[in-house]
Amino acid sequence: MARAGARDIPAAGTTHREDGMALAEQHREAVLAAHPILRHLQREDLRRLAATARMARHPRGATIFQKGDPGSSMMAVIRGRVKICSVSNEGRELLLNIIDTGGIFGEVAILDGRPRTADAVALEETDLLVLERGQFLPFLAGNPEALSRLLAALCQKLRQTSAHLEDALLREAPSRLASGLLRLAETFGRDAPDGTRLTIKLSQQQIGNLIGTSRESVNKALNDWVRAGVLGMEAGMILIRDRAALEEIAAAEA
Repeated sequence: MARAGARDIPAAGTTHREDGMALAEQHREAVLAAHPILRHLQREDLRRLAATARMARHPRGATIFQKGDPGSSMMAVIRGRVKICSVSNEGRELLLNIIDTGGIFGEVAILDGRPRTADAVALEETDLLVLERGQFLPFLAGNPEALSRLLAALCQKLRQTSAHLEDALLREAPSRLASGLLRLAETFGRDAPDGTRLTIKLSQQQIGNLIGTSRESVNKALNDWVRAGVLGMEAGMILIRDRAALEEIAAAEA
């Protein structure tokens, strides 16, 4: 996988695009204060932590880090989306997770300092708040609530990984797909007049990589469910029209 380098966002006072990240560079404290793990901190603690953080921008398709790289930092997604994946020697990709705006990744390495266990790739142009391990660990030692929240976030990801593994070992392809769509809806689902719309556009191959099945199996199931009225397709995005039916499919072969 080709690596594309990150571009640090220019410091305040320079000319850059008028988007949310231009403001975030000038107001790192506000960015930190909005994050679920850190928003409970006192202003002085936020100021101290903000001084150690940096902002980085990655273009779409850029490799943020690869499996085996030194685990020296944790990232919070300020804008964009990041996929966490593993690629075999034959080039087959296993899509482990998708991190949406507001999510964090790299927290395992920041705690144990060991090499990265997967690749992280920007699904679209993505801005990250980067917290280096050398500065963040001493901060966590003095802020037990922040450490507790970080561990809670890590535990949630472990639960998701366990569910993913259970699906792969115990369910047939249609059940895995239904379960995978329901998990995506937890993060990317938005209420719509006729159901729940997934706000992330994934190819059938990417969905197959996420649930561990072939693109052909995904294509067949999606077409069947669209005809049955369980799902809809709008501009390449999936609309869950009948959540109860999808939940029944997900549970049928557990």
